[in-house]
Amino acid sequence: MTEIQLYNTLTRQKERFDPIDPNNVRMYVCGPTVYDYAHIGNGRSAVAFDLLYRLLRHIYGAEHVTYARNITDVDDKINARAAQEHPGMELNQAIREVTERTAAQYQSDMHALGNLDPDLQPRATDNIDEMIKMIETLIEKGHAYEAGGEVLFDVTSMADYGKFSNRNLDEQQAGARIDVEEHKKNPGDFVLWKLSDENLPGWDSPWGKGRPGWHLECSAMTERYLGKVFDIHAGGIDLVFPHHENEIAQSRCSHGTDRMANYWLHNGFLQIEGEKMSKSLGNFYTIADLLETENFGNRKWPGDVLRLGLIMTNYREPIDFTLKRLEEAEKNLNRWKATMLKLGLDFVEENRAEYEALGPCSKLLAYLANDMNMSGVLAELHRHAGGDREHNARRLFGSMQLLGLVSFDGMKAYQAAQNAGPEHEQADEIEAKIQARLDHLNAKEWGEADAIRDELTAMGIKLKDGKDEAGNRITNWEVA
Repeated sequence: MTEIQLYNTLTRQKERFDPIDPNNVRMYVCGPTVYDYAHIGNGRSAVAFDLLYRLLRHIYGAEHVTYARNITDVDDKINARAAQEHPGMELNQAIREVTERTAAQYQSDMHALGNLDPDLQPRATDNIDEMIKMIETLIEKGHAYEAGGEVLFDVTSMADYGKFSNRNLDEQQAGARIDVEEHKKNPGDFVLWKLSDENLPGWDSPWGKGRPGWHLECSAMTERYLGKVFDIHAGGIDLVFPHHENEIAQSRCSHGTDRMANYWLHNGFLQIEGEKMSKSLGNFYTIADLLETENFGNRKWPGDVLRLGLIMTNYREPIDFTLKRLEEAEKNLNRWKATMLKLGLDFVEENRAEYEALGPCSKLLAYLANDMNMSGVLAELHRHAGGDREHNARRLFGSMQLLGLVSFDGMKAYQAAQNAGPEHEQADEIEAKIQARLDHLNAKEWGEADAIRDELTAMGIKLKDGKDEAGNRITNWEVA
């Protein structure tokens, strides 16, 4: 069996992955808060840990892996969005409108990025009873208290609170930049339950009608669906503190365990063209924006191109999401797909079962199992794409299939498109104009070349300039 090595935030080192039970490998990833569409940074986390899920399924068997990713549908941001978008509508109905629409868009975005559905996608609203029971346990054990209309976790009740994120509790208290709420015992105490007025959603509890704090749902749901201690907990690096630190505190103190999960994985930040993604900077892109609009690079981007763009860098490293990166990803994908056809793969129905059973290159699998070493993975893809045997094509498809970059149906559609070519009643005329433009470009006759481009644009034709493997200028086209 291939050995997996993972960098564990808990221990700050790379370790061999040894599941608690190889017949029931359990992984939890923090999912979306469904108040708005997911941005591409959210997509990076989902794609990174979908890759790990695929690796675990390949090694241990799909039936022996359980992947849970929560959906947060209780949050003050949701309440605010619901009131803003549906003024006059009954609040619970407005909240349902927002969360259902946003959750559906999230599922669509994840599928477009090539992600498999997790085995479980529990919602916060379906686990309120479990959260209430956990709060009761924490109060009984002296780790939580009721004050000021809230139930709070007492961070001083846990001897090593802050160890996960390497934060010293005394330093946190001394360095607090805001006044401590009078009802809190300590500045770092965090909310487990807060009361709701008539204008906010709430559930009955021993402390009055209210709603849970943000951190609580993950502790309650992991216990319910994966057990008190499970294998892998993952999410973005921004969640290490306070979210994951507080999850650990709640779970360990409630269960009396020395850990919540054995391995903690975190993906790095994402920037856009070298800058932090921000609505104020005008560089905030949802996944739907990239898939469905021409807001980034004046064109729409296919899901497989976005996926490759997100995994070309190791998941733990920061990533600069640029136009150049996506163009490189698209060029590589087109080359790899063309190679499979050139070396003899034929995506017809009679070959489906055989091709879908193809496995990855053993060297590529070893790189992937080594904390998802994508530089090694990409090198193996390029190596097989540079081969000249059908064996290379088979290894290329099996590897890309494991990585979620291709499917049989996707390659079947690609092959059909390559065989058909562009359909247009003026196709011959368009091809002739494109060749004439290329001739002008090669002769550095820029004005004449631009005039032909303008003429084709007026005909509703969009040109895509590039180079072939020999470095020669080529132009493809599509109907705009």
